[in-house]
Amino acid sequence: MKRVLSVFGTRPEAIKLAPVILELRKRPGEFENIVCVTAQHRQMLDQVLDWFAISPDHDLNLMQPNQTLADFAGRALLAIGGLLEEVRPDVVLVQGDTSTAMIAALGAFYRRAPVGHVEAGLRTRDRYNPFPEEINRRIVGALTSYHFAPTERAAETLRGEQVPGESIFVTGNTVVDALLMTIKRPVRLDLDFSWEGRRLVLVTAHRRESFGAPFESLCRALRDLADRNADVEIVYPVHLNPNVREPVMRILAGHQRIHLIEPLRYEQFSHLMSRSYLILTDSGGIQEEAPVLGKPTLVMRETTERPEAVEAGTARLVGTDRTRIVTEAERLLNDDSAYAAMAQAGSPFGDGHAAERIAAILSERL
Repeated sequence: MKRVLSVFGTRPEAIKLAPVILELRKRPGEFENIVCVTAQHRQMLDQVLDWFAISPDHDLNLMQPNQTLADFAGRALLAIGGLLEEVRPDVVLVQGDTSTAMIAALGAFYRRAPVGHVEAGLRTRDRYNPFPEEINRRIVGALTSYHFAPTERAAETLRGEQVPGESIFVTGNTVVDALLMTIKRPVRLDLDFSWEGRRLVLVTAHRRESFGAPFESLCRALRDLADRNADVEIVYPVHLNPNVREPVMRILAGHQRIHLIEPLRYEQFSHLMSRSYLILTDSGGIQEEAPVLGKPTLVMRETTERPEAVEAGTARLVGTDRTRIVTEAERLLNDDSAYAAMAQAGSPFGDGHAAERIAAILSERL
């Protein structure tokens, strides 16, 4: 029996690894399916585990208030190293570009355990944008034995880095699997406002590289957008980071058509996306999810490691400039043909069967 250890710590990782864990669970005679969480993001992680009915076998519970990246990395390497010594897996699965993924891959390498990297091959080529994710995923890539690339473009990036072709597998993105599973199930939103008769603009913004003046600029753009468009309701689930909450509350609180709410559970947010008209975000995952739902997306970042969405026409980079954000959003609000072109472009990120492909590859290769 093949022993697979999945290690993750944040909500996005949990969302994208959940379909793989559930697929491995369907093959109990073939895989010993072991789940470890670092709890890098405790509360938001637990919500996703609950939704997908996944109970960790090992909870390292490493989250501490106001922890620095170095603090977390040091504690995580010791804890994950001890767990690997105990479990001795045949492969360690990590996802994406978090500090948890990077440390788990490094710990696995130290013990000569193969690493399977879900969502391999994403790059911006700017080491500080996004920070620290760009360097995290490059390090993971250097340590990986099985590169599960979400798109052919990601696979080509890996080949350009001299990764052996026989270790690269184009699977599609597991976020599509997770989203399609979730949208099929009914969910109550329980919001204390209604946008009936208006168009809902859904916002998420939390990127570390935007803290300070860029973040204030995008907040002022959101307020301008609400002021200038009476048929628009903006809803913004505000990230828990104080560097996000302070400018958001100072600039946006009190506007009657801007609703600042606490972070939603994953399934609630997915259904809210499905009911929105337009999405403004700096999230990587949402750039992948929105095309599946046919939702035009403006990306409030200077770069993206998901150029497929931009090239397909489902997303547009607008940065954090106040004027540009408003101009691009109003173009989609006022030009039906421009909106339709983005909404109907389709998803370049897969068909909802990525987890099945990953499980089949592990079955064959381990």
